[in-house]
Amino acid sequence: MKKSFPLSRVYTLLEPGPVVLVTTALKGRANIMTLSWHTMMEFEPPLVGCVMSNRNFSHGMLRSSRECVINIPTVNLAAKVTGCGNTSGRRVDKFQSFGLTGVPASLVGAPLIAESYVNLGCRVVDTKLVTRYNFFILDVLKAWIDPARKRPRTIHHMGRGAFMISGRTIKLPSRMK
Repeated sequence: MKKSFPLSRVYTLLEPGPVVLVTTALKGRANIMTLSWHTMMEFEPPLVGCVMSNRNFSHGMLRSSRECVINIPTVNLAAKVTGCGNTSGRRVDKFQSFGLTGVPASLVGAPLIAESYVNLGCRVVDTKLVTRYNFFILDVLKAWIDPARKRPRTIHHMGRGAFMISGRTIKLPSRMK
């Protein structure tokens, strides 16, 4: 028998992808924000939608600079990911505080995080939903991946400090090329 589930926790059931670290830069200052509310919107060119609260320091930086890097960390960075998520960039240099390495990106002003498995340099292409929903639409301009990492294990937010770690992969028939 199923039971009622609180609407305030529905997001814990639908979190689609890995927790990411979004880097932004404005006026010579870089920041890192932990983000789990993102979704693919288009395959080619790759478009990503993300929700970033206007209470977050990174929201204003992204709105002004219109550029960011989506960095996909693996489970070995879990403590740093949650640390970044529990700290405000208004008062703290998160690169220094959490021992993360910023690396210049091509095509965007925000830095890559060297320790991440994947880095996606993005530009904001649509802000129509930002004022009402804090929803940014990003065009991925360049992607970097660490080919030395085989079967990377990403973390997925389930709410209230709980995370799921990606695991076994299965292959099923697909018509996608």
